[in-house]
Amino acid sequence: MDMGEMRAALYDRYGPPEVLYEGRLPTPVAGPGEVLVRVAAASVNGGELVGRAGRVRLVTAALGRGFPKRMGIDFAGTVAAVGAAASGFTVGDRVWGVVPHSFGSAAEFVAVPPGRLALAPTSVDLVQAAALPAVGMTAIIALREKAHLMRGERLLVRGASGGVGSIAVQLGREHGARVTALAGAEQLDFVRSLGAAEAFDYATTRPADLGRFDVVLNTVGTDFSAYRRLLTRNGRMVSITFDIDHPIASLSYIAASTVFGSRRVRFFSGNSGQELLSELTRLVDSAAIRPIVDRVYPLDDIAGAHRALEAGGIRGKIIVQVT
Repeated sequence: MDMGEMRAALYDRYGPPEVLYEGRLPTPVAGPGEVLVRVAAASVNGGELVGRAGRVRLVTAALGRGFPKRMGIDFAGTVAAVGAAASGFTVGDRVWGVVPHSFGSAAEFVAVPPGRLALAPTSVDLVQAAALPAVGMTAIIALREKAHLMRGERLLVRGASGGVGSIAVQLGREHGARVTALAGAEQLDFVRSLGAAEAFDYATTRPADLGRFDVVLNTVGTDFSAYRRLLTRNGRMVSITFDIDHPIASLSYIAASTVFGSRRVRFFSGNSGQELLSELTRLVDSAAIRPIVDRVYPLDDIAGAHRALEAGGIRGKIIVQVT
């Protein structure tokens, strides 16, 4: 392989996982205000499945990026070079972070601003670490900054065995909340091991049978009204997704519920920054939370990684190992 090129996960048309392949792109350089990272591993996130399938193609078209398109939001690796005017990192540092625009972390190298990086935890390896940046920051924002979860409150996590859900269960326990988890029947013991005081099969449990909650974290994107009715008078429901099959209806419901009444529904998409990444590093190294890796795929089987996530029943994250 030409040293000016790197391996990267690519696709040339929208479609099923089989459109993905390992291709070649020019290796980026650390420009002014950038850090070049040699990627050890990246995770597969739900938004990538939607983007690859072309279900948000108007958004991707608005970004002005044609084919081939890339994959990967977050990553863990080591610093390969530091550009001019970039500070805080040195060559060889173990780091983790997120790419600044769209996708691109499923590749041998990424060039990112220092504000999108932090030193990685020392208590886990880089493949394990890659499971956490995007979902970990999302869970912190959801529970701490949006829901203002307090000790002693009751927290319901929908999709508790998934990427964000498995971290939210651990964070809820760490915050001193009483956590109730909704997950598949085969995942109930698993989510209890993460700190859930109660765990119920989502397929056989009616929302009305669950009781009242101060906070509901919705990682599923459906049945907003049914779960909103479970909130206490000053309860808060935070949603990190919406129903992709009925986007207008679900987003309209969220908007109305944000404005009217005390039982608010709050929607957001994950954001990122060095402060949150550093907080996540502290949580991991203090054993407050741990990354959950379901399985690991090599970069040249990026399609297999996507198939696995689409099949469901995942505990935590699917990882793509790059180097």
